[in-house]
Amino acid sequence: MSAELRISPVDPDTAAGALKEIVDGNRSRWGKPLLPYLLYARSPAVFKGTMAMWDAVRSFEKIDAQLKNLVNRRVAWWNGCPF
Repeated sequence: MSAELRISPVDPDTAAGALKEIVDGNRSRWGKPLLPYLLYARSPAVFKGTMAMWDAVRSFEKIDAQLKNLVNRRVAWWNGCPF
């Protein structure tokens, strides 16, 4: 699935603060920064809200880890993520 982006991502080489930590973690784990985070970072409020949502999902113990992973993969698939 290849589509032209209507919104340009932030430049990962200029990342600072929390975004830099995520970009560095993405590079370490996946070999490159993941596009969704670079798009979220276009708006500090969206970035902060998205990170809070993911922190809540990761910390919610009533959801089995395998189910969390399955949901994560399904959403990635819906979004056309290649992995």
